[in-house]
This record gives sequence, structure tokens and C-alpha cells, in this order.
Amino acid sequence: MVDLRSQYDKIKTEVDAGIQEVIDSASFIKGEKINIFQRDMEAYLNVKHVIPVGNGTDALQIALMALGLKPGDEVITPTFTFIATAEVVALLGLTPVLVDVDFDTFNISLESLKKAITSKTKAIVPVHLFGQNADMEGILALAKENNLYVIEDACQSIGSSYTFSDGRKFHTGCMGDIGCTSFFPSKNLGCFGDGGAIFTNNDALAAKMWAISNHGMVVRYHNDEVGVNSRLDSIQAAVLEVKLKHLDEYCANRQAAAKYYNTAFAGNNKIITPMQMPDSTHVFHQYTLKLVDVDRAGLIRYLADKGIPAMVYYPIPLHLQKAYQDARYKAGDFPVAEKLCDCVISLPMHTELDSEQLEYITKSVLEFVR
Repeated sequence: MVDLRSQYDKIKTEVDAGIQEVIDSASFIKGEKINIFQRDMEAYLNVKHVIPVGNGTDALQIALMALGLKPGDEVITPTFTFIATAEVVALLGLTPVLVDVDFDTFNISLESLKKAITSKTKAIVPVHLFGQNADMEGILALAKENNLYVIEDACQSIGSSYTFSDGRKFHTGCMGDIGCTSFFPSKNLGCFGDGGAIFTNNDALAAKMWAISNHGMVVRYHNDEVGVNSRLDSIQAAVLEVKLKHLDEYCANRQAAAKYYNTAFAGNNKIITPMQMPDSTHVFHQYTLKLVDVDRAGLIRYLADKGIPAMVYYPIPLHLQKAYQDARYKAGDFPVAEKLCDCVISLPMHTELDSEQLEYITKSVLEFVR
């Protein structure tokens, strides 16, 4: 699904030199590479504060911790997403409120979101799924109207941007109160292990999140907050420092591969290619199709026999996951998400796909889906 080795080969000299600098300095934690990457990321995103942390899930948890929410407070998030989004809400004793998504974009449904807001709602966590921003203009308007925080889950959308109706343009994760991302190796901007970051333009929230990520300390051994131990290490920062310089190129490569897929599948009424919203730059963390009257399991087996991986992101919506079964929800409550779980399939998507590989993949899919 992702060819990390070929990507590394192209930047090997730069990456190896950066890692060697860290080893030579022996500053493995909180070294200068962290500071360099943080400043570079702030400049790239045009955001005041970037707080590097241990992974994307920690980023989401620390963001929620910084808001001072209390047990029982409700946090709204879509049911069609990776589990981490609801996981951190539950871990903090907050109440996850799940909502349906839009069939065309895979992102949170504004209509479903409106219906879910109650007097107990304190925050919305929209997920920019598969690399495309959610409807942030609508979400932010609802949040303002109801005095709610917005934490953007940008773990799959780094490098994308969103344009408001008045022409203002922002990078993903930089529109709400807080944005979070993951640097898991397969992400559009991935390191060589676990990593993540938090973004905000709010000075007070930034200070609080820095403290929380470091055991609640601002001054060493003076613990002002209940915190966690979550930090990006210097070797990962060295890798990310190099990769950040190539992020726009990586996104362009993914977009070119998606365009090839779209063209190849055009006209096949059993394959629905991803919709790209005009106000959002899609960076295709995943290239996800919707199948119509197709044996999905059979297609996956057929492709596997030809050496082509394919994945289902995601086979079970959050409200039907065993760990999150809740008397409030049952099968049928979120029909769009449930339908998507039954019909989506993701094809290989990465920066190193070439025309020969794309031709082989698309021809193989079309051999099965007639």
C-alpha cells in the first residue's frame, strides 16, 4: 500500500546525515533537531505554535486535556473514522457523541452534527478523512453559534488546505482552536517510528499543551498540571525536517496518481471515484473507491493473487465496535457510515507509484469489475 523504501532511497543522503547529527550530538530527547523542525513546521503551516508529541493519538488526548473538560461533557466526532478519535474522549471520562458522515466526501455530516448538539456539548472533533478537509466553514459557524471548541483531526490530511467563501485560505489543522496530526510512517508526512504534533494560534492553549505533554511541568520538577509524557524524539525530528521540504512534492505525486486512477475508472458504473470538494485540496492519504454491486472480498482476493494489496478503511463504524457499544446507538442509526463500511475499498497510494504500476493496478481492477 505504501512504498517507504523507495521514498527513503531518494532522500537517503539527507536523512542519514540528519540522523548522524543527532547521534553525534547525543541529544536524543529535546535536542536542537526538535527546535528546527518545530520552527519549520510553524512556517510551513503559517501557525503560531507547533507542539511536537509522541504520536497522533497523544496529540488528540493532550488537546482535549488542555480544554479543561469535565466527566460527562460531550464531544462530537464522526462514527466513520479510525478509533483513536473516540478513544481519547472515552479515556478522559468524557462522553463521545457519534454522528453520521456525508456519503460523497466521507467527512462529518453537518446535518447530523446539528442534531447532535445539546447543552452538554463542549467540543467538536471533525476528521479530515483520507486527505480532504471537512466542511470547516459550516463546522466553525455551528461551533461559534453554540460556543463550542473545535479540535481538527488532521492526522490524514497534512499538506492540504481549505478555502473559505471570503477567499481566506488555511492549512489543514489551523482553522479550529487546535489541530492534531500524526507522523506515523505511512502518513503523507511520516517519520521512521511514532510521532505527532499539535497546532494552535492560541498562546494560552499552547502553553498549557506544552506543559501537559511534559508531565505538567513548565519549570523542571514543578508540576502545575496533571500531564503525560509525550514527546517527539530528535531522530524522528531529523527525518521530518528533511521530509517536510518534500511534502508539497509528495502531495502532488499522490494527486497525480489519483488523477490516473480517476481517469482509468471513469465510465465504469460499478466504481465511484473519490469526490474532491472545490474548497479543499485533497492530498489522498488514501485513495478510496465506493463499489456498487461488486463482490468486494472477491476483488481483494483477486488483486492479492496478482500481488496488489487493497484495504478496507474502515470495515466497522465506531458505534458498532465492541469496545464502544452503547445503549444510545444501534445498527441502522448511522446508515451512511454503515453503507460506506460495506462498500469502500482503498487501492495502493503513495509517492512512488509510477505509470507502469498504476496501469497494472487499474487494469487488474477492471478485469474483475466489469
